[in-house]
Amino acid sequence: MTSTQFRKSLLLVHAHPDDETINNGATMAMYVAAGYNVTLVTCTRGEEGEILVPELAHLAADKEDGLAPIREGELANAMAALGVTDHRFLGAPANRYRDSGMMDTPPNNRPDVFWQADVDAAACELVEIIKEVKPQVLVTYDEIGGYGHPDHIQAHRVAMRAAELAVPDWNIQKIYWNTMPRSVIQKSIDAMKAQGSDFMGVDSADELPFAKPDDVVTTHIDGTSFVDHKMKAMASHPTQIALDGPFFALSNNIGLNVWGNEYYTLVKGEKAGSLTSEGWETDLFAGVTE
Repeated sequence: MTSTQFRKSLLLVHAHPDDETINNGATMAMYVAAGYNVTLVTCTRGEEGEILVPELAHLAADKEDGLAPIREGELANAMAALGVTDHRFLGAPANRYRDSGMMDTPPNNRPDVFWQADVDAAACELVEIIKEVKPQVLVTYDEIGGYGHPDHIQAHRVAMRAAELAVPDWNIQKIYWNTMPRSVIQKSIDAMKAQGSDFMGVDSADELPFAKPDDVVTTHIDGTSFVDHKMKAMASHPTQIALDGPFFALSNNIGLNVWGNEYYTLVKGEKAGSLTSEGWETDLFAGVTE
């Protein structure tokens, strides 16, 4: 990547702490290292998350409901590992949104959860951030939030609506949705089976809702030089990501570089720059003009 006369800026909109690292950790670290501005907006503090640290079990939402500050701290540690200095919670400090939990569960009905938020009102809060940081590129989820979690779906809706409302004050040139190609997931499943292990207990990528057809992939970021940053950031989320869980098992069995390759679907803008043999872009900012 070459320097330009303007500051290139990447905005990522995620639902909960840890989503950013799993989906985009290598990408974020790579662009930070290249001198780009990287801003993360997290829509909730993940209050309803499952707690994988036994000594913190009392903080669960159905007990003391004290997980939020823990996950805030985990996010801060993860961003330090990636080098990201601009990370914010949507609506903070006055109007924080609460984690909505899984679809059709009691937390969905709380008036303060993100799933119940007015999309335009939440989008207007994001618009103010867009006007401030002026991103040329936006990354968020697809229309089903990757796998159907209500907060992921809502993050998609809010991010896409904010991009619309920001015009004419600021026009985001390229918008990407996180994507995981089915073929890549299947190779990982097969490799782990060959090692006598499994990934999430499935035999086929078709069983995983976040596995997408390869033909929807438009962009591949090779962030393998920053995979150590990503793994350190993942380890910074111990309440959500177990060191002996499927994510680290995958890297232990087939190599760390599996986490250094991140994939996207371009939904606004045109593919540009050098393309791989698959016809994929290799730079989110390819073709960006200002």
